Amino acid sequence: MASTVTEKPSRPGYGQLLRTPRAWTFLLPGLAARQPFGMLTISIVLLVEHTSGSYGSAGIVAAVTGVSTALFAPQGGRLADRYGQSAVLVPGVLLHAVAVGAIAALALGGAPLWALFVAAVPAGASVPQIGPMVRARWASRLEDSPLMATAAAFESVTDEFTFVVGPVLATALCTGLHPAAGLAAEGALSLVGGLLFAAQRSTQPQPSRSRPAGLSPVDGSGAESGPRARVKPASALSVPGVRVLAVAFLGIGVVFGGMQVSLTAFAEEAGRPGVNGVLYGIFAAGNMIAGAICGAVVWKQAPHRRLLTGYGALALMASTLWAVHSVPVFAVVGLVLGLCVAPSLITGYTLVEPLVPATARTEAFTWLTGAVALGQAAAVTASGELADAHGASAGFLVPMGGTVLAFATLFVLRAKLVARPAEGAAARGIGHRSPTAVD
Repeated sequence: MASTVTEKPSRPGYGQLLRTPRAWTFLLPGLAARQPFGMLTISIVLLVEHTSGSYGSAGIVAAVTGVSTALFAPQGGRLADRYGQSAVLVPGVLLHAVAVGAIAALALGGAPLWALFVAAVPAGASVPQIGPMVRARWASRLEDSPLMATAAAFESVTDEFTFVVGPVLATALCTGLHPAAGLAAEGALSLVGGLLFAAQRSTQPQPSRSRPAGLSPVDGSGAESGPRARVKPASALSVPGVRVLAVAFLGIGVVFGGMQVSLTAFAEEAGRPGVNGVLYGIFAAGNMIAGAICGAVVWKQAPHRRLLTGYGALALMASTLWAVHSVPVFAVVGLVLGLCVAPSLITGYTLVEPLVPATARTEAFTWLTGAVALGQAAAVTASGELADAHGASAGFLVPMGGTVLAFATLFVLRAKLVARPAEGAAARGIGHRSPTAVD
């Protein structure tokens, strides 16, 4: 009698992920092109403060840039899904380079504040959304693969690397070379890296504009019952689960923004202003460590349950920040808080793949990153006002409030995070490809 041997599936680790065919062709230029994401805000603040002498004015210009990014990035993502990433990215990085150059020239020329606001809008609107585009390429190449969770973790670690290295590089350039050097480097990296990334057309997802209607959801044979027609994809925000995830990512952005401002006030109150960078670095290190671990674990729990668990822990830790008054204790609390951020980010990005059709994934990812940017901009303003009026402890109430409200939304609307079979079939019915081996 013949026996059947079941082969145990291999562990979906980083080595297997990075052996995905042609992955390095978009990862390397993508790393260079997304590095400026962590440089733009601090470069604007340092330059405008130097030329105007006002941190308030510098913060407002930076906030205008962040809000513009949050509002316009999803529209760029939708265009990228429809017409292709390269078609959107090339004019985008050209506009971005011109806009940041205009900010630098206006600031150095002593232009009025309103002129800087005018230049800040296109600078923020044209920030190249390389992270969402890389995630969309992973989702396209790893359709229904367990490596998607590993890819989400890998991208989270890459994002944290950007958030840590970018501000340090920008600060060193602005203070050691020239006040506008940070913006110049940001614009140059965005332009060169963005163009190199856009040149990798073979790995970008197929534009929805080129997907004909009438493909069979079973075999993709293209059998038609009527004339072939172009698909007009719906917005990713029409998916209820994406709206719920956007609220969750808004809360994560509140943590980032609230930590940046309130940590500065906390360090000054403690009489150790130089420890601010160390404490934020510990927080970011916790995020990176958790992201690396999440990508190496084979999870048995459903993603939406993992998100609730991780976000609950994040809200709990964020609720303790206001009560900490010791630098060593804050280092420990900040590390644990960082460990809670990455699982929530990674799981949220992982949920996009089953919830959103391939024709709208880049837009979905940009809604999430835009929500982080919007939460960060709002928290910087709110925490700054509270810290100025009532001290650093009051500033830390902003991350607590943002995460608690977001967790309550997640808990109440948790059913929206689970793709229904009928919705999944509809999502994959157009242009669906059968999963292929990546290793």
